[in-house]
Amino acid sequence: MDKRRILILGGTAEARDLAGVLADRTDLAVTLSLAGRTLDPAPQPVPVRTGGFGGVEGLSAHLRDEAIDLLIDATHPFARQISANARAASAATGIPLLRLERLGWDMVEGDRWTRVANMTEAVGALGKVPRRVFLAIGRQEAKAFDAAPQHHYLVRSVDPVDPPLAAPDVDYLLARGPFTVAAEVELLRGHRIDVVVSKNSGGDATYGKIVAARSLGLPVVLVDRAEAQGGHHAGTVQDAVRLADHLVGSSRKRGV
Repeated sequence: MDKRRILILGGTAEARDLAGVLADRTDLAVTLSLAGRTLDPAPQPVPVRTGGFGGVEGLSAHLRDEAIDLLIDATHPFARQISANARAASAATGIPLLRLERLGWDMVEGDRWTRVANMTEAVGALGKVPRRVFLAIGRQEAKAFDAAPQHHYLVRSVDPVDPPLAAPDVDYLLARGPFTVAAEVELLRGHRIDVVVSKNSGGDATYGKIVAARSLGLPVVLVDRAEAQGGHHAGTVQDAVRLADHLVGSSRKRGV
């Protein structure tokens, strides 16, 4: 059988779940691409390639060389550069692109959110008065908070923050989700946290901190996502499977 070849740009639980759903399909050959930023990635259900592509030109060349029929961008909602590269490579090659991006969180009664557009605004939203801040934003953008060294920071990430913050009062916590609400409440209480800083990543795995902050009456500085670009979008794995079937069928008809 002439299998249709799918490349998934991954690194999220949704990418792994989608790969798992597609893994047993005899009509598809699925590869999952990981950037390699996480030192100990979780096991994956399909063949994996690791490392970058070398920008738009490198990704475009890979799509052509591997005769990819469908590119699925299932990277983190805040992985802006790789998503931009995927859109450009799709346009350059004519290979259809599907964006799988889990839905963001919505404010509910009891939430005390300050919504900001980026980390610079998040730093400013903390104010000048020293506070005890839980940075639940991963490691790559934590250095932005060196601009406000008056605060105490608790930084949680899967891998170490390297280089560490220059701010004088910082604790580091290495942990991988999912995190329960009870554990998050204990963490916030134990570290006497005044305010939580989080990206609006969506999903269940890290929502516990949002619920915990709500239950403790703590404010959350929430960094919003960039506005979605045009193209094919899915908010769930199930929707992505349906769209993928449509798009690989369309690419076959076009001779892509």
